Amino acid sequence: MVERSLQGVQAFLLDMDGVVYAGTNPLPGSREFVTYLQAKGIPFLFLTNNSSRTPGQYVERLAGLGIHVEEDRIFTSALATAAWLKRRAPAGAAVLVVGERGIREALAEQGFRLVNHHSQAEYVVVGFDSQFTYEKAKAAAFAIRRGVPFIATNTDVTLPTEEGVAPGAGSIIAMLETATGVKAKVIGKPEPGIFELALARLGTRSEETAIVGDRYETDIVGGHRAGLKTIGVLCGVTSAAQFSAADPPPDWVFANLAELLEALRRDS
Repeated sequence: MVERSLQGVQAFLLDMDGVVYAGTNPLPGSREFVTYLQAKGIPFLFLTNNSSRTPGQYVERLAGLGIHVEEDRIFTSALATAAWLKRRAPAGAAVLVVGERGIREALAEQGFRLVNHHSQAEYVVVGFDSQFTYEKAKAAAFAIRRGVPFIATNTDVTLPTEEGVAPGAGSIIAMLETATGVKAKVIGKPEPGIFELALARLGTRSEETAIVGDRYETDIVGGHRAGLKTIGVLCGVTSAAQFSAADPPPDWVFANLAELLEALRRDS
């Protein structure tokens, strides 16, 4: 931890899994922190690597925790991936998707045609999929092996849940990379593109915006790459010892959003 004062932070990007909640359980201070930002008019955006849900689903999930926001406060790796592909692929291109509603709807909204058979695929997009099967793996691998571009929403190897740390999208992607010998093009954190899109939506500069995350290799590394201030929290995946040993470490480390809120109030 470099310092405790949050002077200079004017806006926040908030990771969700392991920061706001773990599975269906809210984490300490999440509702109070967001309420404070709303009351003070501080710009913020939820920025998640989880591509499985739509913004509307996230709004509903947050509402169940007492956090009430509009859909434009949610930015996911699914939205970033669809936007990235829209700029590069022909209109109506056929995409074979390993993933859930979030990435499927994001791609469909950008005009892509979703297909299930590997022979039809012009692109393969892979994200988190709780219904992942060997048949899905085969279809994706066959398409990738014949040269179809392989795109990953994110590479989070694990996912915090109320039951414990479960396999994430990165575990699925690692399997396909091993099976095909092809490295995926990654769109989500820690790649700078998703942060640039998030900052554009917020209308803030990188040097005045902080990313709050529990995962060093995505949230903190990505924040540093994009020129943001970085805040690690200890209620998710990365431990205090791991944050401390990292190079570079986060600019700040707090136990959770409750402790971060205390620091923010002191500096206001």
